Amino acid sequence: MLIELKNVTHVYEQQNVMALDDVSLSIDKNEFIGLVGHTGSGKSTLVQLFNGLINPTDGKVFIDGTKINSEKINLKDIRRKIGLVFQYPEHQLFEETVYEDIAFGPKNLDLSKEKTDKRVKEAMELVDLDFEEFHNRSPFNLSGGQQRRVAIAGVLAMGPEVLILDEPSAGLDPKGRERLIELLYYLHQNYNMTIILISHRMEEIARLSNRVIVLDNGKIVMDDHPRKIFSQRQKLQELGLDIPEITLVLNKLRNKGFDVRTDLFKISEAKNEILAELRGKKNVN
Repeated sequence: MLIELKNVTHVYEQQNVMALDDVSLSIDKNEFIGLVGHTGSGKSTLVQLFNGLINPTDGKVFIDGTKINSEKINLKDIRRKIGLVFQYPEHQLFEETVYEDIAFGPKNLDLSKEKTDKRVKEAMELVDLDFEEFHNRSPFNLSGGQQRRVAIAGVLAMGPEVLILDEPSAGLDPKGRERLIELLYYLHQNYNMTIILISHRMEEIARLSNRVIVLDNGKIVMDDHPRKIFSQRQKLQELGLDIPEITLVLNKLRNKGFDVRTDLFKISEAKNEILAELRGKKNVN
């Protein structure tokens, strides 16, 4: 088991807010987790527990079988393994050049210059930023999408086993969002990376994840395959959530008498399903 929580509760004492309430959870290697819930449901608190940014008020957190909420644990080793990309990560860019920003993490791991260079080049290649073109540029003179990729590259340069992203597509234009989705899919498929994605865009969650966890008021209320989660529209709406727009369109078509599947999340799949149904009706007529 890569990540395991046992009866974890977290209370923000100054605000007297219980963010997590007796949560138990296991995440295996190479899973792609979609983490959803309304604002204040506990999503961001949950993922900050995974790399020791915060400690639970009660309960235990394990990474690869090691309890990390103890005084003896070296959190540098944990954060090397569990990479966390915050919402609007470009706000955390601070170095004068793209190279220096991405190299910050590897340098803190006491890697040699040669290994640091290699990590930076590999990370930039992964996020589709040409090294020669971008490494000496100021990150503050890049587009929003490019800044987002620099920030993600900085986490990837640490060589994490787990990549956690909190609303990574927020503020990006459609092209930027699509490139980000393609990157996450590539990392999961080709690097066997465990990815945990927080997003309010249900299309992203449905397209990418193989497991969806729904939080409500600090508790896990749903945990299943995306097809099963998004088939429960009424329950999701009661939780302040919705199903992907593509699935919503298919549901409306079905209600109008079209015999189409309603558990499809990709535009290409939905298009083929609708065309097949229309051709079938035309042949019947």
